[in-house]
Amino acid sequence: MQETDRDPFFGDDYGYLPEDLSEYMNDKYLETTVDTGSLFGDDHLLNLDEEVNNLSGTPIPAELPKPDGNHEGEKIKPSARKNGQKRQRGADTGLVERSQGDPGLLSTPQRNIFPLNPSLACVTFPNTTAYQLIHSAAPTYILVPPSQPPCQLKQPPVSQEMAPNNRVEQSPTVINIPQSVKKYIESAKALVNQTCEEMEPGLSLTSHYVDAQLIRREIFHSQKRKNKSSTCISKQMDAMGDIDRQNRVLKLNQIFENSNGEPKRYILLLGNAGMGKTTLIRKLCHDWSRDRLPQFDFLFLLNGKAATLTEPSYSLQTLLLNLFSFVPSGIEAKEVYTQILASPKRVLIIFDGFDELRDYDILFQGPEKDYAVLEKESKGVSCTVSQLYSVILQRTALKGCTLLLCARPRGTASQVVQRLDSLLEISGFTVNYIQDYFLKYFSTPNVRKYASKCLEENRYLRELCWNPGLCRLVCLVLEHSNGSEDLPRTLTELCHQVLCIKVQSDNWGSRTQANDQSQSSDEDPVQVLNGAEVRKRKRTMKKKQCKKPVKRKSVGLEEREMLSELSFLAYQGVKASSSILPTEVNFRSQLKTFGLKWGLFLAYQVTTRPAHSSHETGRGDEGEDAKQRKNPECVDTENKDSNDDILFWANPFLQCYLAGVHMSLSRNFEFKHFIRNLPFQTSPKGRRRLQIEAQELTQRFVVGIMFLHRTQHHRLHLDIQPKKRDFVTNHLKRLSLAALAPGQALESCHYLFESGFIHGNRSSEQLVEKPEELTFHSVPLSPPDVFVVQKILEKAGPFSLDLQDTGIRISGLRSLVSLSICSTYRACIADVIALWEQLERNGERGLLKDMVTKFQIHPLKVMQVCQIDHLAKLVNIHTHRTLSDCLKDPDPILDQGVPAIKGLRKLEFDLGPELWPLAVPKLWEFLPDLRDLQHLDLEGNKIGDQGAEQLADTLASLSFLEILNLSQNDIGDKGVRKLVTTLKDLPKLHCLILYSNVISDRGAYSLSLVLPHMTLLTDLDVTYNKLSDVGAERLAASLRSCKQMKTLRMWNQCIPYGVFERLKQQDSRILWH
Repeated sequence: MQETDRDPFFGDDYGYLPEDLSEYMNDKYLETTVDTGSLFGDDHLLNLDEEVNNLSGTPIPAELPKPDGNHEGEKIKPSARKNGQKRQRGADTGLVERSQGDPGLLSTPQRNIFPLNPSLACVTFPNTTAYQLIHSAAPTYILVPPSQPPCQLKQPPVSQEMAPNNRVEQSPTVINIPQSVKKYIESAKALVNQTCEEMEPGLSLTSHYVDAQLIRREIFHSQKRKNKSSTCISKQMDAMGDIDRQNRVLKLNQIFENSNGEPKRYILLLGNAGMGKTTLIRKLCHDWSRDRLPQFDFLFLLNGKAATLTEPSYSLQTLLLNLFSFVPSGIEAKEVYTQILASPKRVLIIFDGFDELRDYDILFQGPEKDYAVLEKESKGVSCTVSQLYSVILQRTALKGCTLLLCARPRGTASQVVQRLDSLLEISGFTVNYIQDYFLKYFSTPNVRKYASKCLEENRYLRELCWNPGLCRLVCLVLEHSNGSEDLPRTLTELCHQVLCIKVQSDNWGSRTQANDQSQSSDEDPVQVLNGAEVRKRKRTMKKKQCKKPVKRKSVGLEEREMLSELSFLAYQGVKASSSILPTEVNFRSQLKTFGLKWGLFLAYQVTTRPAHSSHETGRGDEGEDAKQRKNPECVDTENKDSNDDILFWANPFLQCYLAGVHMSLSRNFEFKHFIRNLPFQTSPKGRRRLQIEAQELTQRFVVGIMFLHRTQHHRLHLDIQPKKRDFVTNHLKRLSLAALAPGQALESCHYLFESGFIHGNRSSEQLVEKPEELTFHSVPLSPPDVFVVQKILEKAGPFSLDLQDTGIRISGLRSLVSLSICSTYRACIADVIALWEQLERNGERGLLKDMVTKFQIHPLKVMQVCQIDHLAKLVNIHTHRTLSDCLKDPDPILDQGVPAIKGLRKLEFDLGPELWPLAVPKLWEFLPDLRDLQHLDLEGNKIGDQGAEQLADTLASLSFLEILNLSQNDIGDKGVRKLVTTLKDLPKLHCLILYSNVISDRGAYSLSLVLPHMTLLTDLDVTYNKLSDVGAERLAASLRSCKQMKTLRMWNQCIPYGVFERLKQQDSRILWH
């Protein structure tokens, strides 16, 4: 029997029993109330004699059924348990199965069991017939609740072999959901399957979807820069090379769980513009509709664009079941919402367009009350959409649900970093993925063969296909191209041709005439006319035909006006860092129709009416609102004039291109403001404001539009002012890549490429100064970036290239470092070794020798455990003189070892106390092989005395070591005593830093003994340790015999101020800090 706690509402005095219990104390009453035959069956294995005699300490139900069959009886309070009386646990008897999961998910409902004084005992049994009633000597009555719970939960059986305290991994609990809720789930899945099948007109998810790579990322926490935080989440992520990326690839079904199978509840998915985040969401919704996500019963798709609805007229129920989710018609909204609140762990909420949210400080500000409490008190809360998003993101509503947020790396998603369970990044297409996409896009073999041939001849277009969104545009251009000569050479030309295709596909002249003919119908609302009204309207039309024809605008003028309006709307969106079309701007319905028809715009239909269940509305048929909620993203392009629709740009690249058109053509736009925002322009303080991706793309397009050919300008009726083109050219002439920051240097290379200088007669060598050292450190380099940088650097002079923490692919790494003008390069060690092995397999011995000679790693800062593994592998190649462990004979190329290891002078570790134990075993193995090391920095890793002792054993081989930094490592007297025995034998050590450790007077005494023997030591720092005046005086006395010492820093709060001042006066080399 299961033991339960006593009801807290009952005191120690349980009151009195009914005066007359005779009506309850007879066998006839028990026989009429309980059917013992059907309840207990014929099982004779149950013996309750011992159990009944040990129930005096258990609680009893507050009510007893009356003899007339009613269950409303007088309340009976149990008597107090006697002192010293032991309580038996019901679990020992095996009568009630204890649930291993959530108390709210018990297979048998918990009930209070308590005795009636003195001889009446009540026992609760499970719902089974395998028990028999046995009478003991004293009168015993067994009362069983007659009613069943409304919803039984099936719990998987627990193995008897498991220990009671061990955690048992259980499968997801299968809930007996009410029939109406099951009907809703089935209808919702059918609707999701139908809605998400079409990615865009002509492309279905089943036939055209190509899997994208999902990469598991982590947030980097530097121990030396704890107080420096970045608002850009891309700068907070750990550095990762191509090999590490391949080792962290996840499948789509691994998003919601880790390697141990534990669920993840707060997930952030990052991806740049066009990388396929929305398509991936469609795929997840489609998989859910096909029962491929069995852990979720409910899926709700929310969008950041809904935050523009500022009216406080929504509740959590209307948000989930009305606004943007896939909701079928005729649902029992109340029952569905109740089930959602009862099982939040079975709910998946996906936020698409998380970057569209604004006011993050308010969004993540803690509410005064929990939403559930507020909803219960007010019986219906009216909130804005942003407020409802806030309670979901902060977990004050639907606690335990799974959240999947989609955002861009350079957005403001860093606000949720501390709440995350998992951080994912969607990577681009590989070569195989591009081939699969072409195979699915071009159904005709001849067209597919022609497109593949054009792609092979145009490397830049092939590199652009790394981005799935740009791959779609490239396929569109190839589909309408007449030859390889007409293919675009820059990103500006690609977007220009795509827009021309969309404009030419739409018959501007016929559409203008159709709009003029339908002008009268647009003025009046559509209505049903009777015969008289029809005849009257016909007479009116005849009179209009007799009048003089109205002068219509020419097709070219119409195109220019349409393009001007589109470009202005795009510019307003980029300026506001939003893809939503501004609602305060009134634009023509003709423009809206054109944008929706040709895929420039998409629309979300918003249902602002509250949801009602079928019994509340009095009808279960499908209404107009239910029809509108079926497809929240793809809309009918013929009849979409609802003001409730939220319009937004479908393609971020076309939006940025049109915004660039506005900046290039507008005479009201002050071009000097654009020049100030160029990457090679800085403020008076030398800083430049961080720009989001859309703003950088727009500025890149502006430069590209300036230098388009005149025939290309005429196709879209562009009239570029020559003064603006000359203005940009003058700034490009003064460009110096070596003087720019890594991000600015990359954008400047794109400007030079988009301007077309490297394609024409003029070369970029006339504009770019030859950089001696060019760094892209910590700037992500995509395949198109690598191609652009390579084209710019081909015409530059000799330079050294820094590609650390760029995530560059191995193929891109080869294309850059194989340039003859590249003197040295730095990159991820694992990627470099993989490139060397690839060259060795291909037999490219000459290029391999060149790669090995150019590679450098000095100085090296280790911030991840994987970097320790990479460095250990490089040291192993250096010591064994071969790339492969299988080869016994050394490689002639590596006969003198790896030059990068010989040139390593400074090695710094920033792992922290959490990662340091993982890196220690390999570090002590290869550290003695770094014989040319001069500077070793282990600050802030908390190595302790044990780590100091291990370090002392390896320092003997570092004969060239000059600087040793062991600050903030919890080193005590024991560790110092072991260190000094090795430090005195280092002939070139001149700086020893032991700042902020736990060294006391004994450690100071050990240091004072070896200081006279360290003839080259000039600086010693032992500040903020535990030295007292005794240890300070010992060090000061030893300093007198060290004539070569320049500074001794040893202040801390344990040294009296007067003693320290006296020591300073005696020797000026003693300093505070």
